[in-house]
Amino acid sequence: MSIQIDFSGRCVIVTGGTRGVGKGISERFLAAGADVVICGRNAPDALPEAEGREAVFVAADVREIEQIDALVSQAEERFGRVDVLVNNAGGSPAADSATVSPRFNESIVRLNLIAPLNLAQRVNQVMQRQPEGGVIINIASVSGIRPTPGTVAYGAAKAGLLNVTETLAVEWAPRVRVVAVTSGMIRTEQWELHYGADEGGAVAGNTVPLGRLGEPRDVGEACVFLASPLASYVSGSSLLVHGGGEKPAYLQAVEEPDAS
Repeated sequence: MSIQIDFSGRCVIVTGGTRGVGKGISERFLAAGADVVICGRNAPDALPEAEGREAVFVAADVREIEQIDALVSQAEERFGRVDVLVNNAGGSPAADSATVSPRFNESIVRLNLIAPLNLAQRVNQVMQRQPEGGVIINIASVSGIRPTPGTVAYGAAKAGLLNVTETLAVEWAPRVRVVAVTSGMIRTEQWELHYGADEGGAVAGNTVPLGRLGEPRDVGEACVFLASPLASYVSGSSLLVHGGGEKPAYLQAVEEPDAS
Protein backbone atom coordinates (compact mmCIF):
# COMPACT_ATOMS: atom_id res chain seq x y z
CA MET A 1 0.00 0.00 0.00
CA SER A 2 1.44 3.37 -1.01
CA ILE A 3 1.01 6.63 0.86
CA GLN A 4 0.79 9.78 -1.22
CA ILE A 5 0.58 13.37 -0.05
CA ASP A 6 -1.27 15.65 -2.46
CA PHE A 7 -1.43 19.40 -1.87
CA SER A 8 -3.13 20.21 -5.18
CA GLY A 9 -5.32 23.28 -4.80
CA ARG A 10 -3.66 24.26 -1.53
CA CYS A 11 -1.76 27.49 -0.93
CA VAL A 12 1.46 27.46 1.08
CA ILE A 13 3.41 30.54 2.21
CA VAL A 14 7.12 29.99 2.91
CA THR A 15 8.97 32.97 4.35
CA GLY A 16 12.60 33.24 3.31
CA GLY A 17 11.81 30.72 0.59
CA THR A 18 14.29 32.03 -1.95
CA ARG A 19 17.33 30.03 -0.82
CA GLY A 20 18.73 27.56 1.67
CA VAL A 21 16.30 25.71 3.88
CA GLY A 22 13.40 27.85 2.65
CA LYS A 23 14.07 26.89 -0.94
CA GLY A 24 14.20 23.21 0.01
CA ILE A 25 10.86 23.54 1.78
CA SER A 26 9.31 25.34 -1.18
CA GLU A 27 10.51 22.71 -3.64
CA ARG A 28 9.03 19.85 -1.62
CA PHE A 29 5.62 21.53 -1.40
CA LEU A 30 5.72 22.29 -5.14
CA ALA A 31 6.52 18.63 -5.82
CA ALA A 32 3.46 17.71 -3.73
CA GLY A 33 1.25 19.88 -5.94
CA ALA A 34 0.88 23.00 -3.76
CA ASP A 35 0.71 26.58 -4.93
CA VAL A 36 3.68 28.11 -3.12
CA VAL A 37 4.17 31.79 -2.29
CA ILE A 38 7.64 32.76 -1.12
CA CYS A 39 8.94 36.05 0.18
CA GLY A 40 12.20 37.83 0.76
CA ARG A 41 13.59 41.32 0.70
CA ASN A 42 15.10 40.77 -2.75
CA ALA A 43 13.90 38.71 -5.68
CA PRO A 44 16.02 35.59 -6.36
CA ASP A 45 17.84 34.97 -9.61
CA ALA A 46 15.77 31.82 -10.03
CA LEU A 47 12.54 30.79 -8.37
CA PRO A 48 12.20 27.44 -6.60
CA GLU A 49 10.63 24.90 -8.95
CA ALA A 50 9.62 21.24 -9.03
CA GLU A 51 7.64 19.09 -11.44
CA GLY A 52 7.65 21.96 -13.95
CA ARG A 53 5.98 24.36 -11.50
CA GLU A 54 7.41 27.55 -9.96
CA ALA A 55 6.84 29.39 -6.73
CA VAL A 56 5.33 32.88 -6.72
CA PHE A 57 7.59 35.59 -5.27
CA VAL A 58 6.35 38.53 -3.20
CA ALA A 59 8.85 41.11 -2.00
CA ALA A 60 8.42 41.48 1.77
CA ASP A 61 10.48 42.17 4.86
CA VAL A 62 8.79 40.05 7.53
CA ARG A 63 9.99 42.42 10.25
CA GLU A 64 7.52 45.04 8.98
CA ILE A 65 3.87 44.44 9.83
CA GLU A 66 2.58 46.36 6.80
CA GLN A 67 4.60 44.13 4.50
CA ILE A 68 3.34 41.03 6.32
CA ASP A 69 -0.22 42.17 5.70
CA ALA A 70 0.53 42.75 2.01
CA LEU A 71 2.10 39.29 1.69
CA VAL A 72 -0.87 37.50 3.23
CA SER A 73 -3.37 39.56 1.25
CA GLN A 74 -1.64 38.85 -2.06
CA ALA A 75 -1.51 35.13 -1.37
CA GLU A 76 -5.19 35.00 -0.42
CA GLU A 77 -6.28 37.17 -3.36
CA ARG A 78 -4.35 35.09 -5.88
CA PHE A 79 -5.25 31.61 -4.64
CA GLY A 80 -8.40 32.26 -2.62
CA ARG A 81 -7.03 30.67 0.55
CA VAL A 82 -3.96 30.10 2.72
CA ASP A 83 -3.63 26.53 3.94
CA VAL A 84 -0.08 26.40 5.29
CA LEU A 85 2.35 28.97 6.67
CA VAL A 86 5.98 27.99 7.10
CA ASN A 87 7.76 30.54 9.28
CA ASN A 88 11.26 29.91 7.96
CA ALA A 89 12.90 33.34 7.59
CA GLY A 90 15.53 33.94 10.25
CA GLY A 91 19.15 33.48 11.17
CA SER A 92 21.98 35.33 12.85
CA PRO A 93 25.67 36.09 12.34
CA ALA A 94 28.00 35.22 15.18
CA ALA A 95 28.64 37.91 17.78
CA ASP A 96 30.46 38.11 21.11
CA SER A 97 27.80 38.14 23.81
CA ALA A 98 29.96 40.32 26.09
CA THR A 99 30.33 43.17 23.61
CA VAL A 100 27.46 42.92 21.12
CA SER A 101 25.20 45.96 20.98
CA PRO A 102 21.68 45.92 22.44
CA ARG A 103 20.37 47.01 19.04
CA PHE A 104 21.86 43.92 17.42
CA ASN A 105 20.24 41.61 19.96
CA GLU A 106 16.89 43.34 19.49
CA SER A 107 17.09 42.96 15.71
CA ILE A 108 17.82 39.23 15.97
CA VAL A 109 14.89 38.64 18.34
CA ARG A 110 12.65 40.73 16.11
CA LEU A 111 13.48 38.62 13.05
CA ASN A 112 13.45 35.19 14.67
CA LEU A 113 10.63 35.54 17.19
CA ILE A 114 8.47 38.64 16.74
CA ALA A 115 8.16 38.32 12.96
CA PRO A 116 6.96 34.69 13.06
CA LEU A 117 4.49 35.57 15.81
CA ASN A 118 3.08 38.47 13.78
CA LEU A 119 2.84 36.34 10.65
CA ALA A 120 1.12 33.55 12.51
CA GLN A 121 -1.43 36.00 13.89
CA ARG A 122 -2.28 37.41 10.45
CA VAL A 123 -2.45 34.02 8.74
CA ASN A 124 -4.57 32.58 11.56
CA GLN A 125 -7.21 35.19 10.77
CA VAL A 126 -7.48 33.75 7.25
CA MET A 127 -7.35 30.12 8.35
CA GLN A 128 -10.06 30.52 10.98
CA ARG A 129 -12.48 31.57 8.20
CA GLN A 130 -11.74 28.46 6.16
CA PRO A 131 -13.77 25.30 6.78
CA GLU A 132 -10.57 23.24 6.55
CA GLY A 133 -8.61 25.58 8.81
CA GLY A 134 -4.88 25.40 8.26
CA VAL A 135 -1.44 24.53 9.58
CA ILE A 136 1.31 26.85 10.84
CA ILE A 137 4.83 25.42 10.92
CA ASN A 138 7.58 27.26 12.79
CA ILE A 139 11.16 26.43 11.81
CA ALA A 140 13.01 26.25 15.11
CA SER A 141 16.59 25.18 15.77
CA VAL A 142 18.67 23.01 18.05
CA SER A 143 20.14 26.36 19.12
CA GLY A 144 16.92 26.85 21.07
CA ILE A 145 17.27 23.64 23.07
CA ARG A 146 21.00 23.63 23.88
CA PRO A 147 23.76 26.19 24.57
CA THR A 148 24.56 28.32 21.52
CA PRO A 149 27.79 30.29 22.14
CA GLY A 150 28.17 33.25 19.81
CA THR A 151 24.47 33.47 18.94
CA VAL A 152 22.76 33.94 22.30
CA ALA A 153 19.94 36.16 21.01
CA TYR A 154 19.23 33.71 18.20
CA GLY A 155 19.11 30.75 20.57
CA ALA A 156 16.84 32.61 22.96
CA ALA A 157 14.50 33.61 20.12
CA LYS A 158 14.29 30.04 18.84
CA ALA A 159 13.54 28.80 22.34
CA GLY A 160 10.76 31.37 22.50
CA LEU A 161 9.45 30.16 19.15
CA LEU A 162 8.94 26.70 20.61
CA ASN A 163 6.81 28.20 23.38
CA VAL A 164 4.88 30.20 20.76
CA THR A 165 4.18 26.90 19.01
CA GLU A 166 2.83 25.25 22.15
CA THR A 167 0.75 28.24 23.22
CA LEU A 168 -0.85 29.06 19.87
CA ALA A 169 -1.68 25.39 19.35
CA VAL A 170 -3.90 25.66 22.43
CA GLU A 171 -5.39 29.05 21.61
CA TRP A 172 -6.19 28.42 17.93
CA ALA A 173 -7.36 24.81 18.05
CA PRO A 174 -9.23 22.99 16.72
CA ARG A 175 -9.33 24.75 13.35
CA VAL A 176 -5.62 25.56 13.14
CA ARG A 177 -2.76 23.24 14.02
CA VAL A 178 0.55 24.81 15.08
CA VAL A 179 3.73 22.73 14.99
CA ALA A 180 7.49 23.21 14.78
CA VAL A 181 10.46 21.62 13.10
CA THR A 182 13.58 21.82 15.26
CA SER A 183 16.36 21.70 12.73
CA GLY A 184 19.94 20.62 13.26
CA MET A 185 22.97 21.42 11.10
CA ILE A 186 21.88 21.89 7.48
CA ARG A 187 24.09 22.22 4.40
CA THR A 188 23.04 25.41 2.59
CA GLU A 189 24.70 27.91 0.27
CA GLN A 190 26.40 29.50 3.28
CA TRP A 191 27.42 26.37 5.14
CA GLU A 192 31.12 27.28 4.96
CA LEU A 193 30.48 30.31 7.18
CA HIS A 194 29.24 28.01 9.93
CA TYR A 195 31.21 24.79 9.50
CA GLY A 196 34.43 25.87 7.76
CA ALA A 197 35.71 25.61 4.23
CA ASP A 198 36.98 22.54 2.42
CA GLU A 199 36.44 19.56 4.72
CA GLY A 200 34.56 21.52 7.36
CA GLY A 201 31.21 20.06 6.35
CA ALA A 202 32.51 16.52 6.59
CA VAL A 203 34.05 17.18 9.99
CA ALA A 204 30.84 18.70 11.30
CA GLY A 205 28.83 15.88 9.78
CA ASN A 206 30.94 13.32 11.61
CA THR A 207 29.69 14.72 14.92
CA VAL A 208 26.15 13.69 13.95
CA PRO A 209 25.10 10.08 14.65
CA LEU A 210 23.77 9.67 11.09
CA GLY A 211 27.16 10.80 9.79
CA ARG A 212 26.23 13.80 7.66
CA LEU A 213 24.87 17.31 7.66
CA GLY A 214 21.20 17.64 6.88
CA GLU A 215 20.00 18.89 3.50
CA PRO A 216 17.26 21.49 2.90
CA ARG A 217 15.20 18.67 1.40
CA ASP A 218 15.22 16.89 4.78
CA VAL A 219 13.52 19.85 6.45
CA GLY A 220 11.15 20.24 3.50
CA GLU A 221 9.95 16.66 3.69
CA ALA A 222 9.33 17.02 7.43
CA CYS A 223 7.22 20.11 6.73
CA VAL A 224 5.17 18.36 4.04
CA PHE A 225 4.45 15.53 6.47
CA LEU A 226 3.46 17.85 9.32
CA ALA A 227 1.16 19.87 7.06
CA SER A 228 -0.53 16.77 5.66
CA PRO A 229 -3.50 14.75 6.92
CA LEU A 230 -1.00 12.11 8.05
CA ALA A 231 -0.18 14.46 10.95
CA SER A 232 -3.76 15.51 11.66
CA TYR A 233 -3.39 14.71 15.40
CA VAL A 234 -0.04 16.47 15.76
CA SER A 235 -0.19 19.97 17.23
CA GLY A 236 1.72 21.95 19.83
CA SER A 237 4.82 19.82 19.40
CA SER A 238 8.16 19.91 17.60
CA LEU A 239 9.70 17.35 15.28
CA LEU A 240 13.47 17.04 15.73
CA VAL A 241 15.22 16.89 12.35
CA HIS A 242 18.85 16.70 13.44
CA GLY A 243 20.23 13.31 12.44
CA GLY A 244 20.21 12.03 16.01
CA GLY A 245 21.66 15.19 17.54
CA GLU A 246 25.31 15.43 18.50
CA LYS A 247 27.56 12.70 19.81
CA PRO A 248 28.24 13.26 23.54
CA ALA A 249 31.48 15.13 24.14
CA TYR A 250 32.79 12.47 26.52
CA LEU A 251 32.91 9.99 23.66
CA GLN A 252 35.45 12.24 21.97
CA ALA A 253 37.38 12.90 25.17
CA VAL A 254 37.75 9.33 26.41
CA GLU A 255 40.37 7.32 24.62
CA GLU A 256 39.53 3.95 23.15
CA PRO A 257 40.63 1.12 25.48
CA ASP A 258 43.81 -0.66 24.50
CA ALA A 259 42.82 -3.79 22.58
CA SER A 260 46.26 -5.44 22.94
